[in-house]
Amino acid sequence: MENTPDQPNHNPADKPVREEGSLRKATEKTTSFVQFSGIAFQMLGTIGLGVYAGMKIDAWQNNHRPVWTIVLSLTAIGASLYLFIRQLTKR
Repeated sequence: MENTPDQPNHNPADKPVREEGSLRKATEKTTSFVQFSGIAFQMLGTIGLGVYAGMKIDAWQNNHRPVWTIVLSLTAIGASLYLFIRQLTKR
């Protein structure tokens, strides 16, 4: 049944079905999730790169103890925490 000119249209095509506030909340949640996921992958990549570089240097120097792996992995953890805190305070 179509609307005639004398009947009100309860759902016009140019008006969103959801309320604007709920759509904004959903967008903010999605944006927040994406940003925190990006930070997590950045931390994972930084720490992984530090460990990989340490292992390669230890293998190159034929170290019996993984000195460079420990040093570079701890440095990478510190760097990733620094970047994480800096990104949180930027908001």
